Parts: sequence; structure tokens; C-alpha cells
Amino acid sequence: MPIFESSKTTIPSRILTQPWSQLTPRYLVPIEPKRCGHFFTDVLIIGGGLAGLRAAHEVDPSLRTLILTKDKLEESNSTYAQGGIASVWDPEDRFDNHVQDTLVAGGDLCDPQVVDLVVREAPDRVAELIKWGTRFDQHEGQLVLGREGGHSHQRIIHALGDATGKEIMRAMIAHTRERRHTEICEETFTIDLLTNDGRCRGAVASVRGGKPHLIWAKETILCTGGCGQVFRESTNPRVATGDGHAIAFRAGAVMRDMEFMQFHPTVLYIAGSSRTLITEAVRGDGAFLVDATGHRFMGEYDPRLELAPRDVVSKAIVNQMEKTRAPCVYLTMKHLDAQHVRARFPSIAKVCAGFGLDIATDAIPVRPGAHYMIGGCEVDGKAQTTLPGLWAAGEVTSTGLHGANRLASNSLLEGLVYGAIAGRNASQAALSNAESELRVLPVSSPAKGETGQPIDLTDIRNAVRALMWRNVGVQRREDRLSEAVHAIQQYCSYVLAQDLASVDGWELQNILTVSLQMATAALARTESRGVHFRTDYPAMDNDQWRKHLEIHREQTISIPN
Repeated sequence: MPIFESSKTTIPSRILTQPWSQLTPRYLVPIEPKRCGHFFTDVLIIGGGLAGLRAAHEVDPSLRTLILTKDKLEESNSTYAQGGIASVWDPEDRFDNHVQDTLVAGGDLCDPQVVDLVVREAPDRVAELIKWGTRFDQHEGQLVLGREGGHSHQRIIHALGDATGKEIMRAMIAHTRERRHTEICEETFTIDLLTNDGRCRGAVASVRGGKPHLIWAKETILCTGGCGQVFRESTNPRVATGDGHAIAFRAGAVMRDMEFMQFHPTVLYIAGSSRTLITEAVRGDGAFLVDATGHRFMGEYDPRLELAPRDVVSKAIVNQMEKTRAPCVYLTMKHLDAQHVRARFPSIAKVCAGFGLDIATDAIPVRPGAHYMIGGCEVDGKAQTTLPGLWAAGEVTSTGLHGANRLASNSLLEGLVYGAIAGRNASQAALSNAESELRVLPVSSPAKGETGQPIDLTDIRNAVRALMWRNVGVQRREDRLSEAVHAIQQYCSYVLAQDLASVDGWELQNILTVSLQMATAALARTESRGVHFRTDYPAMDNDQWRKHLEIHREQTISIPN
């Protein structure tokens, strides 16, 4: 089936200003082309998650394709996705139902044409995954459909019970490795995008922390995923440090809606341990949320109870934690069939068992955590960013699908749809590129300073993540946002000026770059909408704020006092 594209509905935008070019250097490392190794490819894909691999399958076999992954190919947000893919599959469901559910969740900021495009593509993209070897859960030859918060029908297609991303990525990785014209380079950190004459020309990358290489490409596709590691509490793996958001920004791409980080309501909370997502499907299967006193509280916040959208549930949990002065609330499934619970959620059962918890009988301690970045590179209906030569798909983008709050299980779907669109259009552009031969082009990258004493990367990283969680988390207000902006500016003025020359250093610089954009945007949006909740402006204000916020590196500063 053809992959459709949309002409996007215009929602007004406001450009956010900052001393961006003063605080953020164009390149993180000095580049000396005569002393660097060079690699040439037709299409460069940065990121090996679902969006990146799906993009690769659209590239013409006559073109050379190179996929760069920061870690092993299996290590991405896509792999860790538990719930599933939302798709109209049940004959009693309709495309219009899925569209409406997405629009309602999106806080009146979705692009209806994009929503319609993605929803209608879903069944074909799922069928494609099955064809390529994905084994979704079935019963008597039919796909098993689950339900999650904000959905009006059973339409969540899942695999391995609660490890959908793992199964999809297994099949996609195997299928991608069969493509002879596609080369995969793992453990390669993309430091920056190469630009010349206002166009993206490839990337600067380091293999296993070694000397930077210049990778020249006719077309580049950015599929680097999210930035949950900006926050202390997050469901994201350690690799999700916002590298794609940062490198696109430094290269001159317009970033949009950076204030909209979705916090997942239910993250396993065991003091001192790493955080683990407890999939929304648990509530979809009938789990209750109770507070520290055992009281089921969601009825006091929303008539949809535990199946309300994520932003509603996250705010309710935070409020209930404050009321009870407790560090968490609890999920309970003891009223459900124990055998079914353990069989339906085997991965969660295994994790919880490691802490002495039986998910079928014990209350599971949970609290919100940073989960999905809604904001990112602005892309059009062809998946093209505002920087010529750069395309993007997946969590690194702002497509208009999610608006101000992503509907559960629409993320893998977006990665599939826009990955296909980006791959096809980048391929066509590379085929029609008048420059038949790639060549080394001039790169302006002045030398950077060195610190008088070593920077404690871990200490600053922990301090920034704690600051973001405390001041730019689920609940926000002006004084705390202002404090965050000015504190991050101070870190930026010191840390970004240095040549840190390591993956840990580049990650910290990217975290700071993304954090400053997020905090500035959150401070500017004086209303509450979707995942962005201002306690000092608790109402949605469509008259003043039904608009996108855009950030561009060349703008100057203007921050509210």
C-alpha cells in the first residue's frame, strides 16, 4: 500500500528567544578536515530504533545507506516499549474513533490531517511488521487487542505480553541486516551534523569514543529518539540523552513544543533502584490505583478512572502523594485472576519478583517519571525538517500527531509511518541529487577552550537532572522555572565552552542544551495544556496559547522576569 503524506493545518507559532548562539557552540568539537577520517554514503540514518530501521527499508537499493547507532542496535526506546501499537483492527472500531481519541488527548494542539494520516496508515504498517516476522500475541488465530488510557476501543496490538518493542525490534533488526546495501555501524556517537551553505551534508561521529570522523551524505535522516535522561526520574534507557534534539538545534533546525514532555504515571518506585516502566496495559486490564491508605482515588479526578489519559493520571498521582505525604501510590491487581495477570505481564512480573513482589497479590509502588518527548524538530508532511538535506522521524520530531499529550501506544505507530515517509523522500532526493559525487566541503569550527581544572561530569549531570525533575517536572510554576532557566544558563556558559572530548562529556553538553530549551519554553507558556501543567496558570487558554512555540539557535534573548 502507498505511504501517504499530509498537507499540514496551520496552527500559529511564536518564536522563543534566548542568547542561544552565545550559549551553544555550533560544533562540540574542533573539526580539522585534513586531519579527520572521511566516509561517504548516499543516505545517512542516525539512530537505529524503529523509525530509523523503517526508514532504511524505503531507500532505493541502488543507494548506499549507513545507519549509525549510539549503542548496540537493540538498545533504544523502541526496544523498551511495553504496551504495543495502536491500530484499528476490531471490526467494531473505526478510524474516526482512533482519530477522535488522539485529538481529545492532544489538548487541542494536534494537527488533524496528520492524525488522520497516521491512524489510517496503522493497519498497513502492522501488517507489514507481521510480514517481516513480528510475532504479535494471538488467540485462536486472531490478534489479541488490549485497551489503554484514553482509547475508546480495544485496539492495542502487543507481543510477548508486555514486551512489544523487544519483539518488533528483533524482527526489524533481522530484516534490516538482510539488506545488502545497508551498513550498520554500532557504538558510534554522532557528535554533530555537518552543514555547509545552509544545508545538512552529513555528520561528525566518533566510534567507541575515538577520534571524530566526518561522514558525508547526500541526505540525512535523524531518528535518535527521546531525552528522558534529562530528568532524574525516567523510564528511558541511559542512552536517551536528547542527542538528536541537541545536534539538530546546533545545526540550525527549528525546534518546536519543547515544553511538552510526557510523564508516564506508573513507574516502579523502589528507593535506590533503577526505574522500570509499568505499562499502561496493566490499567487497561483492570488494575486499580490506590494511595498509601489503600484508597482508590482516581474517581475524584476523572470519570474515566484509571483509563484517563496519562497527563490526567500523572497529575492525580502527584496530588494524592502530596495529600498523603507519601513518596508513591500503588497499583493493585489482587482483584483480578492471578494466573491471567502473571501470564499477561511476564516481564513486569519478573522485575517485581526481584524485589520480592508478586504482581498478582501485592501492591506495586509507582510514581510518575519522564517518558516521552513530544517536542522536537519541526517536520512537514514529507518528514523534512526546516534544514535542507535533513529529514527526521520518531521521538526526535514534532509532527503534530501528539499535540500537547501523546495518546498511549501512538508512538511506535508514528515511528513506523513517519520513518517510511522520511526514508522514501530522502531516497528520492538522493536519487535526484545533481551532485553525482560527494566531496569534502569547508567546515567552520573554531577551537574551543579547556578548563583550568577537570569538570566533574557525573556531579553536574546529576545536579541538572535533579533540577529538571524538581522544577520542570509534572507540576511547574514561574519561580521554579525561572530558577531552572538561570541555573542551566550558568552551567551552559561554563560547560558548553569546553572541548570535553568524550561520550560522557558530549552527553552532558546535549543534556544542558535540551534542558535549557525545555525550561525556557515551559516558562514562556503561561497556561496549562496537556502534559504542561502550571500551578500558577492552571487553565487552558486557547485565546492566547493555542499555538506552537518555536526555538531557533540564531534568535536573541527575551526571557520573562
